[in-house]
Amino acid sequence: MSRANMDKNPAEVAAMFDAVAKRYDLVNDILSLGQTKRWRKATTATIAPKPGMKILDLAAGTGSSSEPLHQAGADVIPADFSDGMLEAGRRARPHLKFTKADALNLPFENESFDVVTISFGLRNTSDMDKALSEARRVTKKGGSLVVAEFSSPTFKPFRTIYLNYLMKALPAIASKTSSNPDAYVYLAESIRAWPDQAALAARITQAGWSQVGWRNLSGGVVAVHRAINS
Repeated sequence: MSRANMDKNPAEVAAMFDAVAKRYDLVNDILSLGQTKRWRKATTATIAPKPGMKILDLAAGTGSSSEPLHQAGADVIPADFSDGMLEAGRRARPHLKFTKADALNLPFENESFDVVTISFGLRNTSDMDKALSEARRVTKKGGSLVVAEFSSPTFKPFRTIYLNYLMKALPAIASKTSSNPDAYVYLAESIRAWPDQAALAARITQAGWSQVGWRNLSGGVVAVHRAINS
């Protein structure tokens, strides 16, 4: 399996990420033109981790999003359903508590976490609404959800350029840097089909979250959504 289809069959998505796990972080840095560290820093600031805070980091991959949460003293669980990603994460960051978990059926008790966060992974679930509901189930009352995801650039001329980059340049660059460039064809297609900021906020609200808002990064290429389990 080289890439998943847009129906996002879980087994296909997991196999696709297994195939790109070894160079995933490096290729993402290249394709984002070095912006991933900035996006991660902004997401961490939104989470505001502190000692004693319990955080579930879904679709954590190799743990690059979990590491700054751990460094801030939070008790973070990096969770993913790709064995390849978990293996790469445990090798790179053996001090983190990597856990295999499906975002649609989390193996955690109700109200277990102060924060549930997912960076660039909600888009890959086969049922976004169920994933959002499961995240709410395991979040404590008064706790928060933080979602970092590719979104829709707010400046229309730039949005046109960006979409052309996604569909043409991104797969071409990936073909020279990734062991599985077809996976990045899926990436481009999934970003293009993803809801914009307001539409995603509406879906989060429909899943039972309150006080939903977002912050645009890089002109809306990425948006960080935050909500409360009230």
